Amino acid sequence: MIITKKSLERRSFLRGIGAALALPLLDSMSPALTAAALSPAKPVMRLGFCYVPNGIIPKDWLPKTVGANFEFMPTMKPLEPFRDKLVVLSNLAQINGRALGDGAGDHARAGATWLTGVHPKKTEGSDIHAGISADQIAARALAKDTQFGSLEIGLEENYLAGGCDSGYSCAYTNTLSWRGPTTPNPVEISPRAIFERMFGDGETTDPKARLQRMAQDRSILDFVTADVARLSPSLGNRDKGKLDEYLESIRDIERRIQKAEQQSATMKLPVMERPGGIPETFEEHAKLMADLMVIAYQTDMTRVVTFMMAREGSNRSYREIGISDGHHSVTHHQNDPDKIAKTQKINEHHVRSLAYLTKRLHETQDGDGTLLDHTMIVYGSSIRDGNVHDHHDLPLVLIGGQGAKIKGGRHIQYKPETPMTNLLVTMLDRAGVPADTLGDSTGKVDQLSEV
Repeated sequence: MIITKKSLERRSFLRGIGAALALPLLDSMSPALTAAALSPAKPVMRLGFCYVPNGIIPKDWLPKTVGANFEFMPTMKPLEPFRDKLVVLSNLAQINGRALGDGAGDHARAGATWLTGVHPKKTEGSDIHAGISADQIAARALAKDTQFGSLEIGLEENYLAGGCDSGYSCAYTNTLSWRGPTTPNPVEISPRAIFERMFGDGETTDPKARLQRMAQDRSILDFVTADVARLSPSLGNRDKGKLDEYLESIRDIERRIQKAEQQSATMKLPVMERPGGIPETFEEHAKLMADLMVIAYQTDMTRVVTFMMAREGSNRSYREIGISDGHHSVTHHQNDPDKIAKTQKINEHHVRSLAYLTKRLHETQDGDGTLLDHTMIVYGSSIRDGNVHDHHDLPLVLIGGQGAKIKGGRHIQYKPETPMTNLLVTMLDRAGVPADTLGDSTGKVDQLSEV
């Protein structure tokens, strides 16, 4: 047997005719005869920021007790299988989401402040102004190591022009991500567009070129079959298993995108409201986006993702769970038990999608553990209760594993009015991204690793 110090490059690509596939993290990427070769390749840390709008019914979300062994309330129940991988956080606030003399517009301020901690300028014109968001601070620092600095994904239309909330620009309600104070990042809602961005030829984003590729009857994986066959003999059994699992996940996503496009082609709906390739239900759409998010992390195409499950102020209905009322409408429940129950049901529906993402990360091997071990995801809203539009004691849960040094299974209660940006600065620090301040931050949060 000949042993060399050569190793497979992490950013290697399997290239075919007009297609490229990035590889997942394989043991073969650790150089031979080095300390790293004695264990699986050292993984990197990923960051995810998952947002839901309109607040969450507090009594059905927040545990009644602080510390370990808390009881999961109905809305959070889908996350119970991952108890040891999460911490529930209470008393964190987005103080700059409040009016501060600007009157109505809490939904716009909620979206604009969640990752920035900066009070947005009240305008419906082009003179928007907020602040750089935590994901973009991370993207700037980590982009040198990945193909994409960040991905911004969502499940609802994401126009940024015009007014959407009491004199505030739609840019504030329809995205979380800001490259700078005046530059919001648009959210991509098409699974196919994200898939082609990561795995297409990368030469053009022209719609005609996309349609031509979509019309091709064969999978892009067919282009790289020979490359996979040449690579496989040099891999160990564990790496072969990882590669097979990875390629099958891509095949599965392709099949689902194609099915969604076929369904969309037969729907008698305006094209602008039902773009091709977008699944019919929230659940199907969210799962497909979660799978793309997992593959983006797995291939190290990006280490930073924002996932906007719905834009702030969304009035989407969820007929698949029996609710035809708009989400925003039922959050203004005025203590009506029926509306409260409908809102809770929507809240739980959102959390089930988060649980699916968490499960996928937990099932995907990465280095010496799983993707979940090497990922930090914060989930929640920048409004506590949609009935009163308040911005204190926000509904937040932080999910992460051993790589993030998070001791799970706890409800951590901080001092009232602690800026949420303190949590964001802490997450950046643990991901190896230097950031002393962000928006209205006053320091870092403690207790994440131990009581």
